[in-house]
Amino acid sequence: MQGKTQFKGNMKPVRLAILASGSGSNAENIIQFFSSEIRVKIGIIISNKTEAQVHQRAERLGIPSVTLTRETLTDGFALTQMLKNEGIDFIILAGYLVKIPAELISAFPNRIVNIHPALLPKFGGKGMYGNHVHQAVIDAKEQESGITIHLVNKNYDEGSIVFQAKCPVLPGDSADDVAAKVHGLEYRHYPEVIGQLLQKEFNW
Repeated sequence: MQGKTQFKGNMKPVRLAILASGSGSNAENIIQFFSSEIRVKIGIIISNKTEAQVHQRAERLGIPSVTLTRETLTDGFALTQMLKNEGIDFIILAGYLVKIPAELISAFPNRIVNIHPALLPKFGGKGMYGNHVHQAVIDAKEQESGITIHLVNKNYDEGSIVFQAKCPVLPGDSADDVAAKVHGLEYRHYPEVIGQLLQKEFNW
């Protein structure tokens, strides 16, 4: 899809915000995926952690990034106003660990997407992130795990599921082993599914 379709009329690029709390590997993968897509502009990266590696990735890729306080991030009205001021049309969560306030969800209906490193509805909810999820999958003796891409609602990991992909969990797999398989699915599918959501939402 990248860069192959011209705009209809005088359409402006859809501006994306990426919210991330950690290393930003998914954020970088998304940025690279859309780098030649004329219909998309990564407007800003927002984190709740000053030390998050995503800031270094953003600087290297020429994307503005900012750290916001938890007070700002949980103030739905303030966060919404900031994103509106940035001209943001669509929000992507990429390893973001702060709950999205209800006011932001109302301001961006069906325009906030998240990826969860397990097959929801299992292994979701508060505290289920990173290796906590993968260890829970192993402890439950599950034979498979995967990713769930879903729209965001007021509850952790309970929004409408858009896409799932699976990977095997083998006897003897560690949490790191499962994480590696899940990361591979994230990198492969998340940008493509975001692209499909944008096409549907903005009538490309």
